[in-house]
Amino acid sequence: MSRTFQVDLRGVVDLLSQHLYSSPRVYVRELLQNAVDAVTARGAEASIAIVVGDGTLTITDTGIGLSEAQVHELLATIGRSSKRDDLGFARHEFLGQFGIGLLSAFLVADEVRVVTRSATGTPAVAWTGRSDGTYAIEPATRDAIGTTVTLTARPGAEQWLVPETVTDLARLYGSMLPFDVTVNGQSVTGEVPWRADDRSPGHRQADLVGHAQDLLGFTPFDVIELDVPEAGLTGVAYVLPFPANPAEHAGHRVYLKRMLLAESATSLLPDWAFFARCVVDASELRPTASREALYDDGLLEATREALGDRLRGWLVGLARTSPERLTRFLGVHHLGVKALALHDDEMLRLVEQWWPMETNVGRMTLAEFRARHGLVRYSATTDEFRQLAGVAAAQDLAVINGGYTYDSEIIERLPGIEPGLTVERLEPSTLATAFSPLNPAEELAARPFLGTAQRSMDKLGCEVVLREFEPASLPVLFLVDRSAAFQSELRATKDKVDELWAGVLSAFEKPADDRPQLVLNHRNPLVRRISALRDDSLTALAVEALYGQALLLGYHPIRPADAALLNRSFLGLLDQAVPSEENR
Repeated sequence: MSRTFQVDLRGVVDLLSQHLYSSPRVYVRELLQNAVDAVTARGAEASIAIVVGDGTLTITDTGIGLSEAQVHELLATIGRSSKRDDLGFARHEFLGQFGIGLLSAFLVADEVRVVTRSATGTPAVAWTGRSDGTYAIEPATRDAIGTTVTLTARPGAEQWLVPETVTDLARLYGSMLPFDVTVNGQSVTGEVPWRADDRSPGHRQADLVGHAQDLLGFTPFDVIELDVPEAGLTGVAYVLPFPANPAEHAGHRVYLKRMLLAESATSLLPDWAFFARCVVDASELRPTASREALYDDGLLEATREALGDRLRGWLVGLARTSPERLTRFLGVHHLGVKALALHDDEMLRLVEQWWPMETNVGRMTLAEFRARHGLVRYSATTDEFRQLAGVAAAQDLAVINGGYTYDSEIIERLPGIEPGLTVERLEPSTLATAFSPLNPAEELAARPFLGTAQRSMDKLGCEVVLREFEPASLPVLFLVDRSAAFQSELRATKDKVDELWAGVLSAFEKPADDRPQLVLNHRNPLVRRISALRDDSLTALAVEALYGQALLLGYHPIRPADAALLNRSFLGLLDQAVPSEENR
């Protein structure tokens, strides 16, 4: 036996308020939406009047109205909408699609009364629905074609039917509607700010800037007008005058057929365009059931790409017509442009030409760096740059700091747009090859010292090398290439895991020739004095102290063994400098 579902309307209303709608305030939007669709369907001179006071609200429209049969069919059936075609698809010209809008009135009232007269000439009828799921229909008296909906605030919801609140909500949702909407006789509708008219370009720009100030609370860096015909979308993108967080999804103000859909809609622009806030109206994009967001379908994806192309074109035009403004823009929003440059060649060229990067020979653009030095050599992290930049500059090696967000990836992409360009990551081993070896006599004399120094460093897995390099004031340098760093981390991990995993990790170990290097600078007077010592214990102590200084100056991580060595060498040197009483 087939049976019909029994609907607990109170439970449905609770479901709507807790999970579908973000706030009871949407009841004003849903009532406006139904009125707008009614006057749209009639096609005659339209007006919508809201009267509020003493805890009640009425909204009257001059729309097409409903017959008694339509009242039974549409108002008493949850999910049934008149705004669909015979196959159940949403009809294009209407805002409402889901047939649940009137239920939002129960968020603020226990009873909803609808008095309506159809344009078909049938008698007026009154429908009274209650939050307990019951309703009544009776004849009514109404001369004009159209509909009046009356709500009375239920206890605890009175604040939603205060005249000031209703006026603010009606203006929020309906300020751009193409016909007059009044609240207690006061109009809440206005013009579309980006409308086409005979305003001069300067006047139009000033009006749009004022619109951003009034609506969004900031003076935009620039205004970009938007137009996507396939989505029926027009509007503006306001470029933020302050940095935006790339991790936060930008919220955009979206109107659907000139009624506000969402104040903070996401996914309208590509992720990289977090520097812009849009205010748009669309006729073809689809809303979600709550009418508080856009349905992410193929049309929205195509619209997003079209809007991204528009912003990209604005950036390219700025580079061509106003380089100074582009420089100012990049100073604020370079992260967004660099994110786009990771997969867009045009933006990559823009970044190369206009965005200055940190180098060890001063800040300059990638184009300037290429012109001066040819080879594009970079360090992949800021710590690596700090460790090597000064020494590299002394050896006439120009290096870019690629440690900032997206910089390394951008540098590595350059050969794709500049055939023949060589890009090279600076390796410590590359830097070491620029150092001068000692002459044979000096090297022979230094062998006993190097033997003692190497024995003191063997327990730390470090190779001691004696070279000559600039600046002479730098006594020591600790160099770890990527392979040695990996092996060091591998060995540290191996010491912490069980025997099974230690055996697995052993398969990745390489011979000890990949060890980090402690490079002592023979041009430094202190290093030469240490190399001349004949006391092996004092030599080892001094080399350990130099090792500790190299770690600290090079911003290298300090392991527990390194910390112990630093402490031991410091105390040992103090003991040498301050002899005990019996040794005086």
